[in-house]
Amino acid sequence: MKIIKPIIIIGTGRCGSTVFHRLLAKHPNLMWLSAVCERYPDKPEWNRRAVAAASSPLLKRFLGRWIRPGEQYGFWERHAYGFAEPCRDLVRSDVTARVKKQVRAAFEPMLTAKHNRLLVKITGWSRIGFLNEIFEDAKFIHILRDGRAVASSLLHVDFWRGRMGPHNWRAGLLSPEDQAVWEASDRSFATLAALEWKIQMRAIEAARQGLDPKLFFEVKYESFCEQPLDTYRRVLEFAELPRSAEFERQIGAASIKNMSNRWRDDLTPAQQALLDDLLREDLQRYGYEPSSAGERVRETVAR
Repeated sequence: MKIIKPIIIIGTGRCGSTVFHRLLAKHPNLMWLSAVCERYPDKPEWNRRAVAAASSPLLKRFLGRWIRPGEQYGFWERHAYGFAEPCRDLVRSDVTARVKKQVRAAFEPMLTAKHNRLLVKITGWSRIGFLNEIFEDAKFIHILRDGRAVASSLLHVDFWRGRMGPHNWRAGLLSPEDQAVWEASDRSFATLAALEWKIQMRAIEAARQGLDPKLFFEVKYESFCEQPLDTYRRVLEFAELPRSAEFERQIGAASIKNMSNRWRDDLTPAQQALLDDLLREDLQRYGYEPSSAGERVRETVAR
């Protein structure tokens, strides 16, 4: 089945895109990637059957924990070499004729008359140019989150590779300016986590410049947590998906925990001040306000 207007969720990682993706995948017209295509990347029709099974209330009771939406980089790596962990953002010129043909051929057997719209999620490098070269009518949804919250979240997961230094992480080599900032902070990991957010946000901003504005939609994680149903209604309109009473019922019943301000509890006042200073211009550009010294003192006393 021909792929028309695939929906691609992007974000920096630790931005809330996982919960957003899993809930959007409940829409009845969407086909998404499950662990089945990760394990069997050359059997896309098996993923089609798995997603169909997951939409059955009876089978979902037994398969729900095993069949759920994910990024499935093993599947991508099988059909788009080097897609999973590139040293920089992937651009249009990275797409070869062979890879374009392979990727489209891998996804097309998944679609059905019912599940006729493809939904995928990618984090880290946006790969906007690369994916738009393969899917020229793709609709990109960017999940944006406060950079301080993203940096704090990176510091509190065991798989963040920044602790091995920028020669070993996934965000590429530091520019001379960013290297100087990191050195000036005595190679603080909090600084490095914040720089990762800045680097990936710069890449997203650069990539979207080459994209038709009608194909790009931004969702603030904080607004999504506060008003999930209104957010999804706007997303469906952008993605050209029909409204669904059952989908809205599931969104209304979903438990969405707002973790927007957890970073204030997880970081010391000194670390908060470091992130505020380093990200000040970026935060303001995206509509976030840096904390004042007085606010940090009051939050510390209140703990």
